[in-house]
Amino acid sequence: MKNKIIPYNSKLKEYARALRKNSTLAEVLLWENIKNKALGVQFHRQVPMLDYIVDFYCHELMLAIEIDGNSHDFRYFEDAKRQNKLENEGVEFIRFSDLDVKNNMFSVSLSLEEKVKELKTPLKSPQGDNTNQENKVESLKEELTETHNRIKPFIHKTPVLSSSLINEMVGTNVVFKCENFQKMGAFKMRGATNAILSFSDEERQNGVVTHSSGNFAQAVSLAALKLAVKAYIVMPENAPQVKKNAVKTYGGEIIECESTPKAREATANKIKEETGASFLHPSNQDEVIYGNSTAAMELLEEYPDLDVILTPVGGGGLIAGTALAAHYFSNNCKVIGGEPMEADDAYRSLISGKIETNDSFYTIADGLRTHLGDRNFPIIQKHVDKIIRVEEDEIINAMKLIWERMKIIVEPSCAVPFAAVLKNKEEFKNKNVGIILSGGNVDVINLPF
Repeated sequence: MKNKIIPYNSKLKEYARALRKNSTLAEVLLWENIKNKALGVQFHRQVPMLDYIVDFYCHELMLAIEIDGNSHDFRYFEDAKRQNKLENEGVEFIRFSDLDVKNNMFSVSLSLEEKVKELKTPLKSPQGDNTNQENKVESLKEELTETHNRIKPFIHKTPVLSSSLINEMVGTNVVFKCENFQKMGAFKMRGATNAILSFSDEERQNGVVTHSSGNFAQAVSLAALKLAVKAYIVMPENAPQVKKNAVKTYGGEIIECESTPKAREATANKIKEETGASFLHPSNQDEVIYGNSTAAMELLEEYPDLDVILTPVGGGGLIAGTALAAHYFSNNCKVIGGEPMEADDAYRSLISGKIETNDSFYTIADGLRTHLGDRNFPIIQKHVDKIIRVEEDEIINAMKLIWERMKIIVEPSCAVPFAAVLKNKEEFKNKNVGIILSGGNVDVINLPF
């Protein structure tokens, strides 16, 4: 989505690059304090806006940070005039003195954290008057519709399939939204495309970076290829080779790391710092969540009378997007998640009321070996009915049934919600059930059956 307050101005951009290379001590100190989404949002340094260059800018919050040092002496009225221009475009400012940043970082950090908390909401709404809750609801519904329209040229409208044998087996009507037929083979193409389209031209020039076990890696690589953007992909060393091969085919540059969330994040942060690339979170970013919602939106367009939609739960981006779609575009359709017993952090998070993590990652559902985030968890808490846990043999059995009965290729992660239905047949009996088959990028050389 093009940002009109960050225009294409080559001279201003060159000046901004020069300023980044010659950062003051105060700018470096504050950058060390706010980079890598330390406050839950992403700031960029020396951003050209209109005829102004702001020291730090967060597009998500429309918040600019200015550090007033020696260069601002005797320029009060000039600074105020240019700042007013940006404030008229909806940008908020917080200003710190050079000396405060150098000598009183604790106070500066607290002030900035309070400002971010003030502006940050569980669900980001488009710019405008957000004082009325009814307006917020309509704004977000419109945002989801706009998201769908924005990404349509870059995605497939995937088919919805059913099987009379499966319906007989479970005693209900089940339809499968086949995101295994999506471009690059998974629903992740939706969120990745929307996120990259939401960056400014300036941000896209430095590329994008993400960490993923495979599907989001492929999605970012393909979306970046279509939009002529460089993609840096951090992948765990034990990610399926079929997914690594696909990333390379789409032009993504792979950087391997240990197979833990901590290692993924640290490696991605290092690349972001070295290259200036914009970070894309696989599941905990509003634009990604909104993009993911479009799969369920399409399903509900075709089957508006669904009683429940089930999705797998890993990082939470798909189930959060599905929950938003069901909330805004259905007639009281419930959303239920399926999760491996060996990686049941989301199940435990709903019970405890806080984001839990996993000590174990020994599940065949490799795409679900991660945890929820602060952007998707509030949505899940509010709009997801429950999460059902399943054992490893139940996942394998569900995957095998889909392959045998429906004659389509699915990966272990997307068999998890079907395993939940098989495990709880009475709960779903005589209901209209939708299941989102999240992906089909499976290593056929190492099938579990």
